[in-house]
Amino acid sequence: VDSHLSLLGFCRAAAIASSPRDPSAEAQALLGFLDFDRERGQSSFLFALAGIRATLALLLVFAIARLADLFDFKTGRRRRRRRSGGVMLWVVRLSGLCSLVMVMVVLSPSLQSFPPAEAIRSSQYLRLYGGYNHHLAAASDGSEDLVFRRAPPFHNAAECEPALANGTSVCDSSLVHIAITLDEEYLRGSIAAVHSVLAHTRCPESVFFHFLVSEPSLEPVVRSAFPGLRFKAYYFDPDRVRGLISSSVRQALEQPLNYARNYLADILEHCVRRVIYLDSDLVVVDDIAKLWRTELGSRAVGAPEYCHANFTKYFTDRFWSDQRLASTFAGRRPCYFNTGVMVLDLVRWRRAGYTRRIERWMEVQKSGAGRIYELGSLPPFLLVFAGHVAPIEHRWNQHGLGGDNVRGSCRDLHPGPVSLLHWSGSGKPWVRLDSIRPCPLDHLWAPYDLYGPAAS
Repeated sequence: VDSHLSLLGFCRAAAIASSPRDPSAEAQALLGFLDFDRERGQSSFLFALAGIRATLALLLVFAIARLADLFDFKTGRRRRRRRSGGVMLWVVRLSGLCSLVMVMVVLSPSLQSFPPAEAIRSSQYLRLYGGYNHHLAAASDGSEDLVFRRAPPFHNAAECEPALANGTSVCDSSLVHIAITLDEEYLRGSIAAVHSVLAHTRCPESVFFHFLVSEPSLEPVVRSAFPGLRFKAYYFDPDRVRGLISSSVRQALEQPLNYARNYLADILEHCVRRVIYLDSDLVVVDDIAKLWRTELGSRAVGAPEYCHANFTKYFTDRFWSDQRLASTFAGRRPCYFNTGVMVLDLVRWRRAGYTRRIERWMEVQKSGAGRIYELGSLPPFLLVFAGHVAPIEHRWNQHGLGGDNVRGSCRDLHPGPVSLLHWSGSGKPWVRLDSIRPCPLDHLWAPYDLYGPAAS
């Protein structure tokens, strides 16, 4: 029964990826798929719990029988009592063993750092239905050449505003500008992110991508995967920020390219007045033009805010104990926001000199007075912008799908509609899929993955 339920749940996920693009319908189908799996996981847990209760009841009956035998309420021969007591002892031992097995069945998923339902789902999808083609895992011995496949062509809908005659001009006012980093470690995620944007926007030919690269050799990979893509690559010199980076809870957060977003106002052409910054570990399942049209008011940064989060944990005790530092947030209502999805007003950014303000906080962190934060490039952004962010709907950053910064365990979505799935945290979908230990939502990233064996 559980296998058939898994098949039904997986078919729902496959339908999301293969059906005609209707962002609102996709979001509803996604949430229904997750709710269905939660119910199935709860049923499995209740079934195991019922087994434990039955075993404990049986154990209690035999325990009473054993007590009765010990006290010998009925008369009988001594040899008969001894033989009956031995049988009862083995029955009690067997019941105890059954109880131990049932307890391990229930506890084993949690030992894998997954909730019970998620552990069941993760193991069954690939074993039974082949939900993902694990070419990387199969080709680890070098038996196949792995490349990025060419994405299908994407064209503007009839109602889209026509582009300027010079189709390569970055200063075309009709363009939607998106900035993404490119490096070898996250290249697969970046390509999938671009693919998802093009697949869901009504005007893909009106999207211009700005790639911040650490290696110029990556530009041909993008051109091969997306022959008609409008983009420009910008080399980001690691030495520009290397001396300002301090150690973090995760090594990936210490990479210089992770700080390139701080310099977008300096790197991009001055005719680019606004840009959407996207991390490399996400997919967009809605028209990116909706996010582009977000009103920022007088703010330079727009992002989904999470005011229920414990804001104090993003800074050290040394920071909060120093009144001069802590007063930075005086007169503000600071809230946590994730810097992996932001809409930036570059005109206001340049006018206010926000890049230099961020650098000053990084210099304070590197000074000999002691650390004021532990978490990579996020805290300097919070120090400058928290409390001064234009709020954006949460649907545009369903973040945290990569788990925490240590274990990378599976997580569900936040309540509400979905326009963007973000695997922030240490767990990345391409890594978990290749290791054949995916989380349920990783299968919603897979349709946008273009990495696989070369065509024969």
